[in-house]
Amino acid sequence: MAVTRIVANLAAPDPMALAKFYQEVFELDLPFDMGWIAFLSRDTTQKIELHTASEGGSGTELPVISIGVDDLEATETAVRAAGAEVVYGPVKESWGLRRFFFRDPAGNLVNVVDS
Repeated sequence: MAVTRIVANLAAPDPMALAKFYQEVFELDLPFDMGWIAFLSRDTTQKIELHTASEGGSGTELPVISIGVDDLEATETAVRAAGAEVVYGPVKESWGLRRFFFRDPAGNLVNVVDS
C-alpha cells in the first residue's frame, strides 16, 4: 500500500468565504466547489506529511494546519491585508524554523513556515 495524498479539512460555517480567503492570501486555485466543500490546490507535486503533536512548539497551541511558503514576510503582509490576526511571531525558533501563526476567518489556528 502507498499513501497518495493527505488532505487537511478546515471546518467553516461558510466554506466558500473561507476558500476565498485562502485563495487570496496564498494564491491558490479553486478547481471544485460544491457549496458545502471547496477544494483549493496548487499545480505542484504534493509532499505527504502527517504530524502528531501535543503542542505547537515553544509552548504554543497546536495549529490545525501548517503551510510552507517561499516568502514569509510577503505572506505575513498578505495575511494581515486580508484582515486575519497574527497571534504568534514571526519568530525564528530555537530549532531554526522561521514561522508565524494566524487565525483565519473561521477561527482556525494556522502555522505559516518559511520553507
